[in-house]
Amino acid sequence: MTLNRLQRNFIAEIKEKIRLAQYEALKAVNTNLIRLYWDIGRDISERQGESWGQSIVPVLSVELQKEFPGISGFSVSNLWSMAQFYTEYHDVEFLQPLVGEISWTKHIAILNKCKDNQERRFYILATKKFGWSKNVLIHQIENKTYEKYLLGQTNFDETLPDTIKKQAVLAVKDEYTFDFIDMADEHSERQLESALVNNMRSFLLEMGPQFTFIGNQFKLTIDDKEYFIDLLLYHRELRCLVAIELKIGEFQPEYKGKMEFYLSLLNDKVKLPHENDAIGIIICKEKNRTIVEYSLKTSSMPIGVSTYTTSAKLPKDYKRLLPDSKAISRKIDRFFEEI
Repeated sequence: MTLNRLQRNFIAEIKEKIRLAQYEALKAVNTNLIRLYWDIGRDISERQGESWGQSIVPVLSVELQKEFPGISGFSVSNLWSMAQFYTEYHDVEFLQPLVGEISWTKHIAILNKCKDNQERRFYILATKKFGWSKNVLIHQIENKTYEKYLLGQTNFDETLPDTIKKQAVLAVKDEYTFDFIDMADEHSERQLESALVNNMRSFLLEMGPQFTFIGNQFKLTIDDKEYFIDLLLYHRELRCLVAIELKIGEFQPEYKGKMEFYLSLLNDKVKLPHENDAIGIIICKEKNRTIVEYSLKTSSMPIGVSTYTTSAKLPKDYKRLLPDSKAISRKIDRFFEEI
């Protein structure tokens, strides 16, 4: 049977309603499970003052698995995780409302790998917003995404429309970890570019889940002269082209002018009518944060300046550069508030 447009639209609407209902059902199941684990964790935690408090947990595990053989999650280690979950979150006002937002396995990854409560809040909100799987979440934590986002240097607040500026801030990290490439300490920009292209899956995972690859050495022509962008990506959520320039040395103010030139050409010659203006990311080996700040102040084009490392180890001064607790809270609020 051949369907007309109205029939296809009707079927699509029904399918969407079913998907939404399935999502809501799964969300309700997850919320109820987390509430159960929270209550069990509270009960175990409150009994730790009793002489039998700790010794009861192995017995409780055996009894629960015997009573509910079809339900997993009652191992000794998981029961202690429930107690830790309650103990560490119940007095933290901004974490309590978030406990039902993500799955238990993701909560455990955050609980075990993050000790700072603002950091935990960031990863819970990011996991919910971007739909990260457990493996992607762990990758983001191990690559210090929290610190990198907080320290990001862009001019997006001043150059992008309100509809996308918050998502754009989240899309650019302060430092990218290219530990998946095998390169000598001394390397050329072309060697760096080739290594990233040859490890495209890992490169896109490090850039973020919404990036797709368009090309490298992307050619732009004006008045019979050719210019080449190192890497051209597309961001699906922002609906814009993303030009990336790779620099193996320290950031220089003149890099900004070259990127502005590329962005102007992309907007005039490549961008489609329904897309937003292109953004640029200059990725350098090093940068002076003050020079970057002053360089970006004078630009009307949306540009971010980041650094890269081929080691997963976070530089020692990153923690020192983080803002104070109140400033972190404000920045996280701005990142994740609904548009």
